[in-house]
Amino acid sequence: MFETKGILTKGTLKKAGTDMISIVKFVFRLMGLAFLAIAIIAGISDASTSIAQSQVQLQPLGQLLFGLFPDTFPILQPAIERHVHPALWDPVLLTLMTWPVWAVAAPLGLGFLWMGARRGRIQPQFA
Repeated sequence: MFETKGILTKGTLKKAGTDMISIVKFVFRLMGLAFLAIAIIAGISDASTSIAQSQVQLQPLGQLLFGLFPDTFPILQPAIERHVHPALWDPVLLTLMTWPVWAVAAPLGLGFLWMGARRGRIQPQFA
């Protein structure tokens, strides 16, 4: 007699929230795997360049980003200082730009994987 398709109940809201959390966790896991792949590729690239030149060569993140985005990378500093906070650029991002790509991408990947991890319920075990 009454149709309840359009009515949101407590159970459907809980399911919708659970579905959204699982989608966000999936995106975090995907981003984590992508950052880990970037870290591995950058590490292999640095290792092969170091072997070829017989000295340690690590590509900094800033050099890579400037090579990928030569037109927009120079305006990054004024944009962050003006619109976000000036202290974010100098001590934080400037330091990260001098680190090797793998040293920045690997912790980011691990962090995203940790945030997107599936956490199972702890089942009580009785004797």
